Amino acid sequence: MPKVKRSRKAPPEGWELIEPTLEEIEQKMREAETETHEGKRKVESLWPVFKIHHQKSRYVYDLFYKRKAISRELYDYCIKEGFADKNLIAKWKKQGYENLCCLRCIQARDTNFGTNCICRVPKSKLEEGRIVECVHCGCRGCSG
Repeated sequence: MPKVKRSRKAPPEGWELIEPTLEEIEQKMREAETETHEGKRKVESLWPVFKIHHQKSRYVYDLFYKRKAISRELYDYCIKEGFADKNLIAKWKKQGYENLCCLRCIQARDTNFGTNCICRVPKSKLEEGRIVECVHCGCRGCSG
């Protein structure tokens, strides 16, 4: 995840309404980054960071596209300042990717057999009672 850099430009109107929630999520991110990873697998230590990144991007996405509670100018400001991931949001707008957990799960180059992640397989197609957990982000199934 890129480091969030704040510009010197004043934030647009409506920023004061969403700033406390974004700052709270930023605080969770800092705690997740400094959390000890003793006793965890190497990949498990990054799962909280991926989940918080998803939560932050989803918050901005829902405000703009679902509830229409923020302006285009404020949405663009959040994208530019790094509060939301524009590539992840672009995927959420496409059919079949509405609940995508992270971009690594759809990149075929990160898998052994050149396919999507196991969390992208619909639960109805998996064996009964099988618990699926994504290696990249810890997702338990984002395809539905």
